[in-house]
Amino acid sequence: MLSVLDIFRIGIGPSSSHTVGPMRIGKRFVSRLTKDGILESTKQIKIVLRGSLAFTGEGHATPKATIYGLLGYSPEIFDAELASKMLSELYNKNQILLNGSVCINFSFDSDLLFDYETPPKLHPNEIQMTAFNFNGNKLLERIYYSTGGGFIASLDELSSPLKDDIVSHGYRAPLDFGSAEDLLSLCEEHGMSIDEVIIANEDAIRDRLKTDRALNKISKAMFDCIDRGLNGKGVLPGGLNVRRRSPDLWKKLIRTEVSNEREQLFDWLNVYALAVSEENASGGQVVTAPTNGAAGIIPAVIRHYCYGETHSEKNIQKFLLTAGGIGLLYKQRASISGAEMGCQGEVGVACSMAAAGLAAIWGGSPQQIVQAAEIGMEHNLGLTCDPVGGLVQIPCIERNAIGTVKAVNAARLSLHSDRKMKVSLDQVIETMRQTGLDMSTKYKETSQGGLAVNVVEC
Repeated sequence: MLSVLDIFRIGIGPSSSHTVGPMRIGKRFVSRLTKDGILESTKQIKIVLRGSLAFTGEGHATPKATIYGLLGYSPEIFDAELASKMLSELYNKNQILLNGSVCINFSFDSDLLFDYETPPKLHPNEIQMTAFNFNGNKLLERIYYSTGGGFIASLDELSSPLKDDIVSHGYRAPLDFGSAEDLLSLCEEHGMSIDEVIIANEDAIRDRLKTDRALNKISKAMFDCIDRGLNGKGVLPGGLNVRRRSPDLWKKLIRTEVSNEREQLFDWLNVYALAVSEENASGGQVVTAPTNGAAGIIPAVIRHYCYGETHSEKNIQKFLLTAGGIGLLYKQRASISGAEMGCQGEVGVACSMAAAGLAAIWGGSPQQIVQAAEIGMEHNLGLTCDPVGGLVQIPCIERNAIGTVKAVNAARLSLHSDRKMKVSLDQVIETMRQTGLDMSTKYKETSQGGLAVNVVEC
């Protein structure tokens, strides 16, 4: 029993698996040192990045994020300006403050290593952390994995299958489902909508009021991100000299009299998705939905179809609960990690989730909602993750805009049919999983193939 609040989490850009996850790993390692009573004895920490974290870690800000975690920062509460200033000071001194209290020497050149040769053991996003005492003796060594969407796990956790009596958050779902077929059966058996099934499970974890507040906080963070993106300026960091496009498109839209609503529909969806993706690329605060690389799709659809409408808060919550329920299926039955699945596991999943959420708002039946999710993924199967320069910019930003339009069309198509379609959501999720396993690693967030090697960096 995972929660939809595990799927939608407030973090920072540019990557949930390469930025948010490593920050949480750094913080967790220091917490373990503290718990074991050896933090004060620690005089050196060595960090080794492997797999996708090594190949695209620099462009995804993985080194900085990992250090921020060691300093005690959390992605949910992060002052980028203050953290950057502190990191700059520590860099000049070759020191870091573990959890902001214990000062150790740290060479950013020799204590943080990119291991391109050693294959990761269980997941493409592997971090090894080792703490030493004053005499150079090893105090603690741990291997962690950033498994997508900001989720992290230790080697022991990832290599030990969950037992039947172990559930996330310490609670068992009253309406448990392990597949889309199970979810549809629950809806039919209890006469409930998908969002009603999901909220019933959330009620087993926390008070309904707390869930409502959390969902409202998530939607506010999404809208705030859009607004910052629409008012941003200049060129995105990283060296590709990619200029923000959403501010100019936004100004053009609000100044232009509506003459052809159908044509402008794409522009509105595009501008919102671009705004979020550009904020993410700049390292701003975003909501994993379900990842940072695909964070623009769900907020864009919600902003255009739910924001400011009658009963908007209720509709937004219905959207998030429905989309989140679909996201849980992908997380549990496959993966939402670009390093495992390629971009089909990020933009593809976000498109699928958004299509389901919108179909729910438009009054679709549980079957139509699940079918919308299936359509959203079916036409993203095989989508590669090949970021140019290791940055979450090309093709990632435009890909969010295209995924947003696809999601809306998938929702429309599903509502035009009241019959069970030939391809089920469970079948398409399994197909995505198999496709991801078959996909060459050079197309899975390593920048070793595709656009990443065929586009000249300028």
